Amino acid sequence: MNTHILPRLIRYRDAPGYLGMDKNRFDTDVRPDLIEMPIGKQGIGFDSLDLDAWFDEYKSRVGRPGRQRRGEAKCRNEHPASQSGARTGTSTKSYQERAFTKALEQATSKKQSAA
Repeated sequence: MNTHILPRLIRYRDAPGYLGMDKNRFDTDVRPDLIEMPIGKQGIGFDSLDLDAWFDEYKSRVGRPGRQRRGEAKCRNEHPASQSGARTGTSTKSYQERAFTKALEQATSKKQSAA
């Protein structure tokens, strides 16, 4: 039996690929929100749970449901790792606060423009 175990710590060089983006976009959009973990003298890594949390927050802001094939039921099962419950890693509170602040600013600016 060949078992593959995914590492908890994702090295900086691999983190953009883990999220499916290039290094420049990662450095601009993702890295500022993450805690960097030193690896040895020069290495940097990121907690895979933090990368997953960043993606979940990003998906909730910009994602949209995909097209459903005719006659195919929509699957709403969550991945076991994303179910509610205690988790270790960085809190997603800062992501939620930023999203709320942005939404509040947009709603307020629209109301002021209309007045």
